[in-house]
Amino acid sequence: MSTAHYNQYKDIDDQIARLLNCKHLAEAEVKALCEKAKEILAEESNVQPVRCPVTVCGDIHGQFQDLLELFRIGGSPPDTNYLFMGDYVDRGYHSVETVSLLVALKVRFRDRITILRGNHESRQITQVYGFYDECLRKYGSADVWKAFTDLFDYLPLTGLVENRIFCLHGGLSPTLDTLDHIRALDRVQEVPHEGPMCDLLWSDPDDRMGWGISPRGAGYTFGQDISEHYNQTNGLDLISRAHQLVMDGYNWSHDENTVTIFSAPNYCYRCGNMAAIMEVADNMSRSFQKFEPAPRRGEPEVSRQTPDYFL
Repeated sequence: MSTAHYNQYKDIDDQIARLLNCKHLAEAEVKALCEKAKEILAEESNVQPVRCPVTVCGDIHGQFQDLLELFRIGGSPPDTNYLFMGDYVDRGYHSVETVSLLVALKVRFRDRITILRGNHESRQITQVYGFYDECLRKYGSADVWKAFTDLFDYLPLTGLVENRIFCLHGGLSPTLDTLDHIRALDRVQEVPHEGPMCDLLWSDPDDRMGWGISPRGAGYTFGQDISEHYNQTNGLDLISRAHQLVMDGYNWSHDENTVTIFSAPNYCYRCGNMAAIMEVADNMSRSFQKFEPAPRRGEPEVSRQTPDYFL
């Protein structure tokens, strides 16, 4: 490696090393990191193309030790390519370190890691569910929270693995029949309360046919007929999404037209669920790896009081 090349990455490699030890970065480092990441993400599409092999992951929610466990099970970046489907922050104790690490990995290995937006990558939600308070506690001001939430506006809404596996946080929208409709959205904004961008981050698959009103108060529920038609119209094999706690770590629905992946084991440190990741091989074959929580280090056993409604 040339000296210039080495120096270019020395700082970011040093930051990644500190983050892997669960030490948060200085405020100035976070701001510079977010600016670099913005430049990279601004070039990505609302339907970001992803090549296989790739490992697809669901919600992390600030459970930093469990993210390290995920890398232990799935392989360290950049040796393994990753696609994360959002919800990096809120609820867990280490949202700052979790999102900092994923953004630093994105900046360092931009073609090896894809980070999509979840419904928690939003100013409004993070003020209620923990990330805002954690930033205040760790940095003494809201500046780091602002740097990250400004960055969240640039995250791609969906990913597309080899034109066949459609990955996103929540689910489908009645106003978006095709991938081209998604490509045409203006994503650089706070997540709206309603409309197509909101639906992609909030919707859930359902046992009933057709579209339904979501109990979450945002997005829709969508039935097997909707998934099948969407996959057929867009030449897809599978819709892969996160957003819902599933006890086994992953859950098939809609006659295997849809899969839900959840990557935060023992969610909120009390739900007792397994976590999972989906490995898509070179030949597009899919396999799942399940994992349990990492051993806790110096964290209280029970979660702080957070609102109980699972967003």
